[in-house]
Amino acid sequence: MTPHVNAYAQVEPISTLPVSAAEAGVLSGLKVVPGMHVYAGEVLAQLQGPSIRALLLQNEANLRSARTQLSAAQKSLAIQREQLRAHLSTREAEHQTESALAQAQTTVDNAESGLTAIRQMAAIIAPSDATVIALNTSNGELVNAGQPIVTLQPAHSLWLRASFYGRDYRSIHIGMIGQFSPSNGSASIPVCVRAIFGVADAGGGESVAITPLHGTAQWLNGESGTVTLNSPQRRMVSVPTRALILNQGKWWVMVHTARGDHPQQVVPGPAQGWNTFIERGLASGSQVIVNNAYLLFHASIDEHYQIPD
Repeated sequence: MTPHVNAYAQVEPISTLPVSAAEAGVLSGLKVVPGMHVYAGEVLAQLQGPSIRALLLQNEANLRSARTQLSAAQKSLAIQREQLRAHLSTREAEHQTESALAQAQTTVDNAESGLTAIRQMAAIIAPSDATVIALNTSNGELVNAGQPIVTLQPAHSLWLRASFYGRDYRSIHIGMIGQFSPSNGSASIPVCVRAIFGVADAGGGESVAITPLHGTAQWLNGESGTVTLNSPQRRMVSVPTRALILNQGKWWVMVHTARGDHPQQVVPGPAQGWNTFIERGLASGSQVIVNNAYLLFHASIDEHYQIPD
C-alpha cells in the first residue's frame, strides 16, 4: 500500500520584486494598477525634474563633442593617407593618426553608453514578466534614488506552503510527490516537495515548500486547498475491518492455529475500503477469524464474571 499524508496548503509567492528609482526625480506616466500583468522591458513610468534633465543635457553635450572629435580624427587620417601616397608624410605619422581615431571612437562609444544609461535611469522598466501587486508612489510625487516605485510578483514564482504536524511531519522528505486539490473544486495538480523549513510556525506545525511536479501550475496567489503526499510504499497484512476487536484500549484479532483459537494483539494502520492494514502483531499467512470474532473473543467471559451481592 501507499500511505498518504494530508495537510492544508496555501499558494504563496516565492518572492516579490520591488522596482526602485535609480535617480531622484518627479514621477510621471505611471499607468499600471495592482493586478495588471507587465512584460520584461515594459516602461512603467518616467522620471522627470531638474536633476534628470541636467544629466541628460550633460551627456548629450558629451556625445556631440565626442562625435565632433571623431569626425575630425577621420578627416585627419584621410589627409595623412593622401600625404603618405605623395611621400609627404611618414608611416609613423599615419599610425599616430589611426591611434587618435581609435581613441575618438572609444570616446563616442562611452558617451553613447552613458546617454543610454541616463535614459534608462529616467525610465522605470519592468525587469521581467510579472504581476503588479502594489503601487508605492503616485504621479507627480518627488521620489529619491532607491525609493520603491512598484512591487511586482514575477511570473511563475508561486509555490505551496503546507503545514504538517507530529508524526506526519517526520515522514516528509524532499522529493516526495503528491497532489494539490484546490478548495474551489478545480482539477488536482501534481506537486513535489522541494524544501523543508525545519521551523515551527505559530500553530506548532512545520512548514514545507511544494512546487508543481511538471513545469508551471495554473494556480493563484492566496489559493488554498489540501495537499496529499505519497509516502514510500509498504508491505503490510490486510484483514477485514470487522475482524478487529477493541478491548481495554487495545486491538486484537482472533487467530486460528493447530492448537486452537486464541487472541493476538495487533496495531492497526490505515484503512482502505472494508479492510484495515495491520502495522504490527500479525504475520503474513495467519488464519484470522472474521465471523463472530467478537463473540469468540469474549466466549470465556462467564468464567471471570461474578454475580454482584
